Amino acid sequence: MYQMTELQKRIQGAMPDLAIKMNEPLCNHTSFKIGGPAEIMAFPASVEELQRLFRWAKGEGISPVVLGAGTNVLAPDEGLPGLIVCTKGALVGMTREDETSVTVMSGVSMARAAGFAADLGLSGLEFAHGIPGSVGGGLYMNAGAYGGEIKQVAEKTVFMDLDGTLHMAEGEAQEFSYRHSAFTGKPGIIVSGTFRLTPKPAEEIWDTMRVLMGKRKASQPLEMPSAGSTFKRPVGGYAAALIEQAGLKGFQVGGAAVSEKHAGFVVNLGGATRQDVLTLIEKIQERVLQTSGIALEPEVIRL
Repeated sequence: MYQMTELQKRIQGAMPDLAIKMNEPLCNHTSFKIGGPAEIMAFPASVEELQRLFRWAKGEGISPVVLGAGTNVLAPDEGLPGLIVCTKGALVGMTREDETSVTVMSGVSMARAAGFAADLGLSGLEFAHGIPGSVGGGLYMNAGAYGGEIKQVAEKTVFMDLDGTLHMAEGEAQEFSYRHSAFTGKPGIIVSGTFRLTPKPAEEIWDTMRVLMGKRKASQPLEMPSAGSTFKRPVGGYAAALIEQAGLKGFQVGGAAVSEKHAGFVVNLGGATRQDVLTLIEKIQERVLQTSGIALEPEVIRL
């Protein structure tokens, strides 16, 4: 039985109704399946509970780490001290606002949001059906695939800063660009997003999503732990093609390897450490720079 830390005792006493896990392995909450224990992982069930948590943390001098679905992050093997706020399975809920818009909480998966819209006969989120991340993560980095991007449909985003104050950004104020938004790197948490969509027969929308999912399964190593595309799309080329041209398909460092199926993915073959992944990323960058003159920029976020 582990000894509770003082911080764990304080949060348990201050917020006894909050769903929390102590020393929770981060590898259970990241798609890379890498990461040691989080001192405290909290799962706020409502916006109000999240506000209380942030205000308590501020009073304690704590800056929380925010974790969504964990699909684009690399966690440390030694774990993380302090407070980690996880939205996946916590901040959930989807509502139809009017004939063409829906509001989705940040902890909902992109796939569920796309399916919800499709069932309502609303088109625009088809590209998101196969993206494994959360809506919060999608808004944070302007997620996209197969020609679609969040910025094409995001009408407004609700964001909470670390003192519990809610802010709303609409339209261009969301500042979407390639894998970037007004919220990227900003302390706080995305609470929800409202999406403006287009009416279309539900079966046609589902047909499109099934086709896109088929393409994804055929071309990507979905059966292997990874963080999706490891690098951002460089100017003048595609990361996967450049990596393959550099002869790095299958190249391995420890338990991490360049996928044989899709060179744009670094996968965990089993037992990979954070350092294995980081070293492999560095070697890929060096080789691609040597062979093409193009500098690849990692897309994966380090916790």
